[in-house]
Amino acid sequence: MNKLQAMEVFVQVVDAGSFTRAAEMMNLPKATVSTLVQALEGALSAKLLHRTTRQVTVTTDGAAYYERCLRILSDVRDAEESLSRTRLSPSGRLRVDSPTGLSSEILVPALPDFFERYPDIMLELGSSDRPVDLVEEGVDCAVRGGALGDTSLIARRVGVVNFLTAASPAYIARHGMPQHPRDLDRHRCVNYFSAKTGKIYDWDFNRGDERIEVPMRGVIALNDSNAYVEAGLAGLGIIQMTDYLLDKHVATGRMVQVLADWRSDPLPIHVVYPQNRHLSAKVRVFVEWVAELFAANPYMHMGAVPRVPAPVPAAA
Repeated sequence: MNKLQAMEVFVQVVDAGSFTRAAEMMNLPKATVSTLVQALEGALSAKLLHRTTRQVTVTTDGAAYYERCLRILSDVRDAEESLSRTRLSPSGRLRVDSPTGLSSEILVPALPDFFERYPDIMLELGSSDRPVDLVEEGVDCAVRGGALGDTSLIARRVGVVNFLTAASPAYIARHGMPQHPRDLDRHRCVNYFSAKTGKIYDWDFNRGDERIEVPMRGVIALNDSNAYVEAGLAGLGIIQMTDYLLDKHVATGRMVQVLADWRSDPLPIHVVYPQNRHLSAKVRVFVEWVAELFAANPYMHMGAVPRVPAPVPAAA
């Protein structure tokens, strides 16, 4: 038995909560994973896992051994990387998840620079506004916006994004321009709902010491940022979305900024990864690259960019 391989398999089974998922993540036959864990238990004369037909849970002895395995495997990898870092670039498959709009507008256009620096990394970039389970789905790290509810993840804050409220010229021509957030009661919006909970998000507005939260009525709700912007362009209602997705449409006149003297709460952006997973060289360089990319991006800031609203179309 290869003791280090068996320890790696055991750690992956605990993280995934399943022999099948662990086998898929490690690209090993399920029988091999099961055999290695059984051999490890035999060598230790201790039961490490409780197995049922529905789930796998760690025993008390297994939990203690799991923590030791994490430290040992981390030390081994650190030793290997310290010897190879000066002569080898990070390599292998890297699985990353990022929100749809952020991927299409910021990450993907900058990827040629990433691959020029790290040509041996094969990136799998999942783009979805659905929050993925990093451990269960075998994702190495994710870019996420908003408050972090999962305390099992290590997070590095890499930026802050701001929001615009806008509508199509056709919508403004038909329904008029709201002058105050309270005027939105007479308007229709495009709602955005959480892919995880189904909750529709309220809108918030700040001006000086005044703060207003507005539950908006609408005929459509979406949970994909690119589709959400398209709904606004189609005149389905007023939208509130990140400025990096809306600015170009305001600049070309396809959208009109609404309530320009009001701001919405900025959204913090983090790169997150599981705390029980060793931060490999490929994950480390990706996190550093994202932090550098966002630091140079004018949209990843706390302050609002002064804008001149586009002319309001005359009412039809």
